[in-house]
Amino acid sequence: MSDLKSFASLPKHVAIIMDGNNRWAKARRLPSLAGHKAGVDAVRAMVDGCARYEVASLTLFAFSSENWKRPPAEVTGLMELFMLALKREVKKLHKNNIRLRVIGDKTRFSDKLQRKIAEAEALTAGNTGLCLNIAANYGGQWDIAQASRLLAEKVQAGELEPEQINEASLAQHLCLADQPLPDLCIRTGGERRISNFLLWQFAYAELYFTSTLWPDFDRAELEAAFEDFSGRQRRFGKTSEQVEAEQQHA
Repeated sequence: MSDLKSFASLPKHVAIIMDGNNRWAKARRLPSLAGHKAGVDAVRAMVDGCARYEVASLTLFAFSSENWKRPPAEVTGLMELFMLALKREVKKLHKNNIRLRVIGDKTRFSDKLQRKIAEAEALTAGNTGLCLNIAANYGGQWDIAQASRLLAEKVQAGELEPEQINEASLAQHLCLADQPLPDLCIRTGGERRISNFLLWQFAYAELYFTSTLWPDFDRAELEAAFEDFSGRQRRFGKTSEQVEAEQQHA
């Protein structure tokens, strides 16, 4: 642990949009799936890095609800890679006290993949270290819609009055409601948008964009993001003077 850098502050929950696998492969004249396979190595590095820095939660945007529009061969390859990663990595995660959760609409996945996800989540459910969330067939708009539907069902059942619906009650029905809100969103690959990822949860997240392609994003890159985060003043609607006064009296 002596090789860890010191930061003024660290995020409790890191969310990453892993972008650039296809461009990484194309630059090397490799098939797109080779880029996704190389991206798995970057995932391992991020899990290890966040665990070492005692980050509470790491959420990775692995497959969006819009990614089904990609070429069928690539989608099939991604599903096979997802299955393979679950088979190979879950025991390692469990050994390292890491809890795995898959968020998103899992009903579109094959029965076999759904069973493997359930087995992985059950195996690691009691772990108390880093919570690794994989967003697969996930969309922020879907997340808000499904939370709204759950609230509507409670109103219909007489368990909730319409006037009781507010920001807090809706937030309780979103994915990751039991975890700290993401306070750092990293996007690799040079694009500067959040692409329908954790729309509600990112209300006050710090956004960090890098041109580094995902397979090349290593622990040094993660530490650069942490350094940037630690230098920001998080005001949550307050003035700088108010925040500084609160810090002095803390």
